[in-house]
Amino acid sequence: MADGSTFVQAFTILFREGLEALLVVAALAAFLRRAGAAERIRPVYAGAGLAVLASFGMAWVFEAFFDGNHNDLIEAGVILVAAGLMFTMSGWLFLRQDPAAWKAEINRMAERAMGAGTLLSLAGIAFLAVFREGAETVLFLHALARTAGGFDVSLLSGLAVAVAALAVVFVAMQWLALRLPLRPVFLLTSAFLFVMGLRMVGAAIQEFQEQVLVPVHNDGVPDLVTELGFNGSWEALSVQGAIVLCALVWLVMRRARPAAGVAARPQVSA
Repeated sequence: MADGSTFVQAFTILFREGLEALLVVAALAAFLRRAGAAERIRPVYAGAGLAVLASFGMAWVFEAFFDGNHNDLIEAGVILVAAGLMFTMSGWLFLRQDPAAWKAEINRMAERAMGAGTLLSLAGIAFLAVFREGAETVLFLHALARTAGGFDVSLLSGLAVAVAALAVVFVAMQWLALRLPLRPVFLLTSAFLFVMGLRMVGAAIQEFQEQVLVPVHNDGVPDLVTELGFNGSWEALSVQGAIVLCALVWLVMRRARPAAGVAARPQVSA
């Protein structure tokens, strides 16, 4: 029975902690494949791979100098940087949702359409998404191994099944992206990154709340908010609401700009 419990705990730790990071990496890879830039996926994978190595390094620092406890303020900083990158990339994708315009831009300016700055942002998102969960996952698994008698067959089996399940999720997202039209892929990826950015803002505020730097008021917040993985406090919801409002204002201004240009254009008489 203990072996079964170790298996379930190992699976749950890796799958739960890895799923959010994998979804971000998979969404970015799917977008690049569908946009005809599959050869530029390497920076995304490189960012994720470096984050795995950095996670082991950070886990060692936490274990050696913080008795295995992660630093909430460091984690909050990492989360906020990741959220900022996700919001930026979300807007970038939204602006390039038109298939004809995207293909023309790719043909005219292949290097500028997805230049070094954009690729660096994609790699940065992948790095921070994985790094945010990585060190914590290593510490959890290390603690589980110490209480379960080491990395035995049961623990390793749980990790193997979790890796297989995450791989299935990754492949499914790539398969779906290749069968969707270009515009929905851009819009869905843009919306996904925006929502993930909102979640990360809430997670950063939670880190500050755990350090008693930000108060917590959650009376009247629907249970659905926390069930969806969001910070269920009015402080977090207020900040997230302000971000959503700014995004809506930006969208309205973007839509009004072409209309204003058409209205201002002088009419040619017959």
